[in-house]
Amino acid sequence: MKNMRNNIVAAAAAAVCISSALAGGEGWTSDFEAAKKKAAEENKNLLIDFTGSDWCGWCIRLKEEVFDKDEFNKGVEDKFVLVEIDFPQDDSKLSAETKAQNEKLGEEYAVQGYPTIMLTDAAGKPYAQTGYQEGGPDAYVEHLAELTGAQKSLNEALTKAEGLEGVAKAEALIAALEAVELEDGVITKFYGDQIAMIKASDPEDSTGYVKNIEAAEKFAVFENKLNELGNEEKFEEALVLVDDTLNSGDFDGDRKQNIMFIKAIILAELEKFDDSLAVIDDAKAISPDSEMAANLDQVKAHIIELKEKAAAGEDEATEEE
Repeated sequence: MKNMRNNIVAAAAAAVCISSALAGGEGWTSDFEAAKKKAAEENKNLLIDFTGSDWCGWCIRLKEEVFDKDEFNKGVEDKFVLVEIDFPQDDSKLSAETKAQNEKLGEEYAVQGYPTIMLTDAAGKPYAQTGYQEGGPDAYVEHLAELTGAQKSLNEALTKAEGLEGVAKAEALIAALEAVELEDGVITKFYGDQIAMIKASDPEDSTGYVKNIEAAEKFAVFENKLNELGNEEKFEEALVLVDDTLNSGDFDGDRKQNIMFIKAIILAELEKFDDSLAVIDDAKAISPDSEMAANLDQVKAHIIELKEKAAAGEDEATEEE
């Protein structure tokens, strides 16, 4: 399903170890566990580059403009262990173990697009996320320094919050977690202890934070099931899953809009173009000003093109008969 969605949206918008395998060039590794060990030994953080090295234009630009430059490598050598997690079109250069590792990490860190640059502590716990930035290597090193400063602020805020009680404690923890601007799925994966404190401190969920986090967890389960069906091209079953999820009432707002968008893509794959276009309109109506809504018109235009091409093909087939 992931590949299917990427194809539609793109059309609408346009054996490895740390000592021997230097994935993204000199100083980089693709072995995540070895990278964590090295970071712990050297008291460094991890910079993880989720990339599509042979197809993603912004990934290639980031590598050429920043990561390949001496200024970048000198600027980060005392601070980060560099890890490349690659999702190339030609994955023949990756071992089966590396491919399995990369897929797992992509899910754990809720990677939605490329390049995604994740900054974590030595254990792999994330504290910041970024991507391509203009300005070259010096500007990027400065950008990373600012994000690393946010790690210190986060730790201080979490420590301060733990000294509070009740709703005040919950609100302080929530503010600290929201300040890092990570995906909800990443927060639930790596900050479970803090979420447990929030639940205990605000059992009535007066902030609504727990409800949102639980919805994020359910959405992650939904996406995993959806991806499994999509990878097996079981589109009819995927459509049933989507309808069941919508009917559950567990999601509203942006998440519901996202699920309806997925439904539209599946319907287009099944060449049910009129149904797909109707769902697109319904999805946009849910949250007309959302980030996704801004892209739905382009997606709709592409689905109309697919519909017209399919109709033209049918007309040609009829004439030949």
